[in-house]
Amino acid sequence: MPKGKSSTPPGHVNLRMLAEHLDLSQTTVSLVLNNSPSAKSIPQETRQRVMEAAQRLNYRPNYFARSLRQSRSMSVGVLAPDLSEGYFTRVMNGVVQELTAAHYFYFTACHDWRKELIEQYPRMLVERAVDGFLMLNTPADQIQVPVPVVAISAHSQSENVTNIVLDHHAAVEMALKHLYDLGHRRIAFMRGPKAIPDSEYRWEAIQEVSREMGLKIDPANVIRIDSEGWSMKTGHHPMAPEIGYKPMKALLEKHRNFTAIFCFNDIAAIGAIRALRDSGCLVPQDVSVVGFDDILSAAYSTPSLTTVRQPLHEMGKRGAEVLLDRIANRDKVYPPEITMVPELIVRESTAAAPKA
Repeated sequence: MPKGKSSTPPGHVNLRMLAEHLDLSQTTVSLVLNNSPSAKSIPQETRQRVMEAAQRLNYRPNYFARSLRQSRSMSVGVLAPDLSEGYFTRVMNGVVQELTAAHYFYFTACHDWRKELIEQYPRMLVERAVDGFLMLNTPADQIQVPVPVVAISAHSQSENVTNIVLDHHAAVEMALKHLYDLGHRRIAFMRGPKAIPDSEYRWEAIQEVSREMGLKIDPANVIRIDSEGWSMKTGHHPMAPEIGYKPMKALLEKHRNFTAIFCFNDIAAIGAIRALRDSGCLVPQDVSVVGFDDILSAAYSTPSLTTVRQPLHEMGKRGAEVLLDRIANRDKVYPPEITMVPELIVRESTAAAPKA
């Protein structure tokens, strides 16, 4: 039978009660429970007894008191437009892995691109004493908070923000060189919605790389995902293939003067493939399709999708890692941007351009 008092304290068990129950000092119990380096000097038997009693008595630390002592709440706020399958799922996997390993809790708020929520949620989370913010694909320039901020794919110019961004020039170059080498010269482009920070940066990269390669962008072959269709206020899911199906269908009703299309993301590309098939076009025999992101379902679509892989899991992990480091070292200087490297994944949706 473990040493200590035989009766278990009723109700909520705090540090003092747990220490009294074990006939140990509060300092000893605290060192063990917080896995302090100093706890190594405490006998293994005592450490084990503390952990077993804490679990048996359902000990819960007083986080408010601890945060006052440490000047930290051990929690962060995560803001995202939504957490649907695709970009956000892969990024959050990396975020959660890093935060969990650091014993950090996180509050996730989805703003659905509503300006009032983008402004309101940070204030609400500051009131809950978060130690920092992760902004996923969320504009961070207008957010004024007294804690460190790391933005993933947001391209913020604010001094308090560290940006985790993709090398869009390299990403576009990979996609267009792949199509160019397959003989494609008449390439259509599906731009992202205006609300997404990455949209303009990728479009600028497309124009730059096209000039460098001598590829002419025909305005008649440029379509855009509808910003309204992106919002959940319309009743349509913002990450449904419909976002690519509708603009692709509209383009096909006008003309078919292209042999390939480079889509803003994989979800839109899957919708575009369906629109092409519904219009009697074969993919990739008639039209090649390239996506962006390499979401989990990209490899299992029919045909499997050629895409530019963003290292989304690594971006989330790196973003959380930088945020935790900035929280622990408030005076440390970070570069405004940390750039991640893309990769081209060639699958079944691209092939040699059809002969005229």
